[in-house]
Formats: sequence, structure tokens, C-alpha cells
Amino acid sequence: MVGRQGPVVGRRSLIGAGLGVGVGAAVFGAGGAAAAYAAGGSARRRGLGFLAAAMDGYPDHGSVRLAQSYSDQAGLFSTAFTYDNALAVLAQLAGRTAGGLGRAVVLGDALLYAQEHDPVYDDGRLRQAYNVGPYTFFDGSLQPDGFVRADGTANVGTQFGFTGTAVGDMAWAGIALSALARRTGARRFLDGAVRIGTWIERVGRTDEPLGGYKFGVNGADEKLPFTSTEHNTDLVCLFGRLALLTGDRVWRERRARAEAFVKKMWEPAGGFFYTGTNDGVTVNKSPIPEDTQTWTHLALDSRSYSRSLDWAAAELAVVDHAGRRNSTVPTGQTYEGVTFSSASLVANEDAPIAEFQPKPDRSGVWFEGTAHLALALRDRSRAGDETRARRLVASIERAQDLLGAGQTVGGRALPERSGVVSASSPLDTGFGFGYYPYRHVGATAWYLLAATRTNPLRA
Repeated sequence: MVGRQGPVVGRRSLIGAGLGVGVGAAVFGAGGAAAAYAAGGSARRRGLGFLAAAMDGYPDHGSVRLAQSYSDQAGLFSTAFTYDNALAVLAQLAGRTAGGLGRAVVLGDALLYAQEHDPVYDDGRLRQAYNVGPYTFFDGSLQPDGFVRADGTANVGTQFGFTGTAVGDMAWAGIALSALARRTGARRFLDGAVRIGTWIERVGRTDEPLGGYKFGVNGADEKLPFTSTEHNTDLVCLFGRLALLTGDRVWRERRARAEAFVKKMWEPAGGFFYTGTNDGVTVNKSPIPEDTQTWTHLALDSRSYSRSLDWAAAELAVVDHAGRRNSTVPTGQTYEGVTFSSASLVANEDAPIAEFQPKPDRSGVWFEGTAHLALALRDRSRAGDETRARRLVASIERAQDLLGAGQTVGGRALPERSGVVSASSPLDTGFGFGYYPYRHVGATAWYLLAATRTNPLRA
């Protein structure tokens, strides 16, 4: 997770330096997540069991909480990424149960708390990540607080430098809050989503030749020069939802602006979308990531661009097993899916992904992206799409069964066979960071969205 200079970065890169349901501490429940979601049962139920455990890892540190993004073994301690928690909201809502709604409301209210109790800013922004429980950092320094610090402020993830604000993270939080507004009718969720959209318009809008909305700001509140296809795709959904929910036509114009940028990134000869631009003038043509192929379909709902799914399925396809160089998959297991980007396929397998990290496996399966593709194929629903999607979902469910055993959150054992690891083996994204075989809220949430055929990017 160490950043480096390179191509235009994605949302995941480090950018550091009412109405409704009343739900509080009772959501912890007697016996915690392990009792609420017993081992076994359906794969979906076990996925929800992991999301519950990730929320409930620090029961002594307050009812206002976010979910820890990765199992403890990832070495990120109690880090809760804004993006992952937005996805957890959407996955809980997709189950359409009272318990899922209750957990989604708790997470949504925690995002609002972070928005309203930032230690520095009062402008509607959210940070890249927060801490949700105490830990001792690598240098021996203590991080003693839960999500809410002793002074009442949100516990921003300063030790890893997760202090910046990316437009993509903000957009997903706004999408989650807008979904809660629709489901509950609670005005506070819509107000929070509008504040997010307003911040993005103020900070991200650019009049550069390629247009669209810029990346966001780093931890020093300095604007970053990149413009991301992925981010603007997210905004197509967020601004479209705000237009529908508020009735304010200004959001339609903003949606159109984001959509226009996305369409400028289309490569008709190859049938795929480029990643964005570093300077607002020149299209960055390498690497080519997976999510700009699948999310664009989910957000644009346009058959004119749906060839991007075929590009991703063919050009980013990988099969991982123990015989692959640097694979960590146990003998006898095989996983299929897609990798993160075109650069992942040519990663240097002789060098660590980053300092203190392992060497990459070019065939490592990125399970979050595999779920993106499965859902998008189901959404497109052409001949053969459902069959391909089922194979991908089956691979993810096999990974939930067999990979990541013995991992913990907050020192507590996770329910057995619950939660999807982010990758089958260490993989290099080509954007300055990697993914590893640790159970992950984001990957699990996308699996649940694919399994329930829930498109989170449809306005």
C-alpha cells in the first residue's frame, strides 16, 4: 500500500500527507456477530456474517462505528476505508432484511458523524479512511481510540496517511447515503449526500479541455491534478440520484458533465475505456483497469459501450493455482476471474510489490473486480452472459470457503468460511499498490451485490 509516482491513480491509491430507523448499541446483539451469523448456511449469509464481524470488532468503543476494512492480518490495524463502508451499506440494503437495514443505518449514521465531526474541516468532506479501534503502531506508538475520539471528533487515519479526500470515495459515500434516503425516507441521509455533491462540485470541477471532475485533495488540502474515468463514472450515478431525489436540475447538468468526460475516454477500436488523464489535456492510455470497463456499463446503461465487458472478460482474465509463480493458493485449488489492470499481467515477478510486501503473482485473481464483472454481465444479460457470471460467482464463493482461514478482526476470530479475500495471491495493480489474500469488506460487499443482482450504480 505504498504510493509511487506513475500513471493517473485510482480511488484506492494513497492520497495522504429526521425520519428513519433508530438503531444504536443494540445492533451488537448478544454474543456478537459470530452468534448472529453462525458458521455454515448459505454463502450469502456467511458473507453478511463477515460484514457484521467487521462492524462489531470493537464492542467496547462505542455504538457509533464503521467496519474495519480488512482482517487484522493485512497489517492495516483498525483502518476503515470510506469506500468499503459505503459498499457495506449497499450490500446490507441489497439483502432487504430488517437486520440488514439496521446495520446499513448504523454505518450511514457513522458516515454522517464523520462528515459532521471532522477534526479540521466543516465543509462536507469525508477522509479516505478512519480508525475504528485501538492498536499499537509499528513504531510502538499507541492509537488508543475507537471511531469517536475522546474529544468527540472522528478518528481520521493519520498514521497511514489516509487523510486526503478523493472524489471517488466521496461519490460512493453519497451513493450509499442516497440509497438510505430512498429506503428510509430520512432527510438526514439526503442532506449528507447533497453536502458531498456540493463539495465535489466546488473542489473537483475543472474547465480543462477534457472536462469532468478532478481527483480530489491530499492530506494537506492541495488539489490533485488527475482526472479519473472511475471517479466520473461514480458521479454519473451520484449526480443522477441527487437530481431525482432533490428535483434540482443543477444536478442533471453536473451528471452530464461527468458523463461527457467518461465518454471521451472510450476507445472504439479496442472496445474499452482508458483510465483518465494526468493533466486534463492528454488521455492516459496505460495501464487499462478493470473497473472502468464494468462500472461504466453499470452507470451508463448504454449498449453502445457494453463491449467493454467483453474486453475485460478476455483481456484481463486470469486463472490462479499453486503451480503459478509466486502464487499463494494451496495445492489442489484453482480460481478464475479477472485481475486489476493490464499492468497486473506484466508485473515484475522478481521484485516486491512495495517495501515489506511480497512478490506479485501475475495470475492473481482480484475478487472484487471479478464480482464487478459478474454483476455487469448479469445486468447486460446477453446470450451466454449469465453462464459466465455464474462461473465467476462460483469462483468467489469457493474463495470464501477456502481462502483466508484463521483470520481475525480486532483480535476476534471471524466466523468460519465468512468473507471474501481481496485477491487469491498477491497482485500488483500497476497503480502503486497491491492486493493480498486478506478478507476484505469491499470484496465481500461486491460479491453480495453480484449474488443478489443489485446494481449500485443505477441512478
